[in-house]
Amino acid sequence: MTSRTLRTLTVVTATVALCATAHAAHAAHAAQDGGRRTSGIAAAWARAWNGTDPRALGALFTADGTYTDEAVGVTFRGRTEIAGWKARADTLIDDVHVTVRSTRLDGDRITVRAVYSGHLKGAPGSFAVPMTTELDLDRAHCRIVADQDHYSLATVLAQSGLPADWTPPTP
Repeated sequence: MTSRTLRTLTVVTATVALCATAHAAHAAHAAQDGGRRTSGIAAAWARAWNGTDPRALGALFTADGTYTDEAVGVTFRGRTEIAGWKARADTLIDDVHVTVRSTRLDGDRITVRAVYSGHLKGAPGSFAVPMTTELDLDRAHCRIVADQDHYSLATVLAQSGLPADWTPPTP
């Protein structure tokens, strides 16, 4: 190999190594930023549930976002309906609280493992049940496109001291 060929090969190898390092650094930085943003969305979601302004929950969603409570079997569409669901929960449950235990990002989905707790108004006891929530995010990971809550309604009712066929009063 001539010295010129060796020098060219060295330069090309160094350039490839530098590009790969720069790409890895950029990807790591982007992953960190995305992780902070998605952790922020999960934290904001929990704060909205723990707060008293129903619009705070609705504001986290895209205009056509959906919120599905699998235990109750209801789905709400759009920010106004989602805020209405939070308002309804606040009229039925004292001290509604979501305690996030962990979050995991996979693509555009955050899986939140949490404890859902409160006291159904008129019930003899309070409840605290495990819950898993899947938050599907928009491409920019700035808003929630879909929320699916999974928890045991039977356990909520049993811990609350209510019969299994209990239904909430109509507003």
